[in-house]
Amino acid sequence: MITKIKAFFTAIFAAISSLLGVLTIPILLLVLCNLIDYVTGILAAPKRGEKISSDIGLAGIIKKVCMWLLVVVGAIVDALIKYAIAVAGFTVPFTFLVACIVAIWLTCNELLSILENIDDIGVHLPPFLKKVVKHIKHQAEQKIDIEGDYDEDV
Repeated sequence: MITKIKAFFTAIFAAISSLLGVLTIPILLLVLCNLIDYVTGILAAPKRGEKISSDIGLAGIIKKVCMWLLVVVGAIVDALIKYAIAVAGFTVPFTFLVACIVAIWLTCNELLSILENIDDIGVHLPPFLKKVVKHIKHQAEQKIDIEGDYDEDV
């Protein structure tokens, strides 16, 4: 029985990995953090004096799904960049660069939210933990630092 369960999860992971490639780990971490943030948010709500309702829960789920859509947008930007470079006669040594950075940035946001939820629940946090997550988030932001005066109201 255990062997069949292992085989099942291995097949699922292999299929996901085959489909997503280098995005597999960032996406799985994002989904895991989404789930943990959702649960810790529910646990922290009473400590904050907030009500738990299906409307608030649905809004949270919609927000998480939109995060996944942001990663898809990043993947589309990657495809456009790769296509434009290929049309110019060059090749790029990466796939899903923007999508990976988006997923890492979103995961860092989720981690910060989880830490805030856990703190609100009453668990004392190691003082360095938030600093480490903020540093990783900052590093992700710096990977794609485009300067210029662009219209931000796209």
